[in-house]
Amino acid sequence: MATSPLSVTSKPPSVTRLRHQRPPLTPVRVSAAAVTTTTGMPDHHHPSLEITGGGADRFLPAFNTLHLHYKPFPIIGWNRHLETIFAAFFRTVPEVKYRRECLRTQDNGTIALDWVYGDHRSLPSDSPILILLPGLTGGSQDSYVKHMLAKAKSKGWRVVVFNSRGCANSPVTTPQLQTASFTADTCHVVDHVSSRYPIASIYAVGWSLGGNILVNYLGREHHRCSLSGAVSLCNPFNLVIADENLRKGFNNIYDRALRGGLSRTFEKHASLFEEMHDEYNVQEGLNPRTVREYDEAITRVSLGYKSVDEYYSNSCSCHVVQHVRIPLLCIQAANDPIAPIEATPYSDIKDNPNCMLIVTPQGGHLGWVAGDDAPFGAPWTDNVVIEFLEHLRKNASKLE
Repeated sequence: MATSPLSVTSKPPSVTRLRHQRPPLTPVRVSAAAVTTTTGMPDHHHPSLEITGGGADRFLPAFNTLHLHYKPFPIIGWNRHLETIFAAFFRTVPEVKYRRECLRTQDNGTIALDWVYGDHRSLPSDSPILILLPGLTGGSQDSYVKHMLAKAKSKGWRVVVFNSRGCANSPVTTPQLQTASFTADTCHVVDHVSSRYPIASIYAVGWSLGGNILVNYLGREHHRCSLSGAVSLCNPFNLVIADENLRKGFNNIYDRALRGGLSRTFEKHASLFEEMHDEYNVQEGLNPRTVREYDEAITRVSLGYKSVDEYYSNSCSCHVVQHVRIPLLCIQAANDPIAPIEATPYSDIKDNPNCMLIVTPQGGHLGWVAGDDAPFGAPWTDNVVIEFLEHLRKNASKLE
């Protein structure tokens, strides 16, 4: 579970905690047999989906999947912890051969892009491109990433995995690793891909912390964003709330798994931090008791924040959803133990004509063990995501 893409977060003393209220939703009827939105939690025999967002009516024609009930796989899909752990350990991992490209950033850092081997020769230059952003400590090796990659590739898409600094055994050349709010690397990657394939449309999908990074990019860099559409899955959105949640009860097991992955990555590159005269606490970075302790010792220092609370409160993608200017689909699980549903910015999503939110009653964190491919195959969300992206690609001129 060291590379499991679970999310991070925390609680700022000087910042008012913002809990996003789940307003009563107007039912959205897809068809006579379709899914309808509801605020009640359905049972596992007849589950339904919540669908809302300012762009819901605009994007609903994209989906065939939503005409079917969400059916979690028996037993596994009925418990959020069982589903989360099962997906992390027992989901199949498709065979994918990568070709790695390393980019040098303005601060002399290194970003590793993993392209599907052979696509640069076999695909036309105008093939749609999908950039994948894995979660915390995750990378191109993860099963959920490879499943999405395989699905998109089968539709003729060119796919590239954006591994955050230090992830997926990528080289580290500066004292900075993966963070929740540093959008400069995302800008660099999107600009690089755009310049390499200038006539192709580019889209992005981010999971968990990768979803938070992606939405931060869409909101903060909306004036220069060259993506044509994006999808965020199990995004923690409000890292203040998510940090509190991560340290409660059984969730401590995810906290331990994540800080283990963080400290192992840090250990490989600790010498870079030892040479710095900043406030880095290298020993605590090597042996943190929690993700929060790691972020206090290392992450917040690399970004210049005075405390981990300041880092978390300034890294919440929920604050920038209102500024998103391209089609954005957000998919959350109501029972996610890592990205709590109360952190989801319902009101801002509902007020933004470019956004749509789908909430499944079950799913855990990066689980979604449901549908025809359950229990060992691709998550239920993969078909939904590709339907949305294909709709955007085919109707690009109509959606502008």
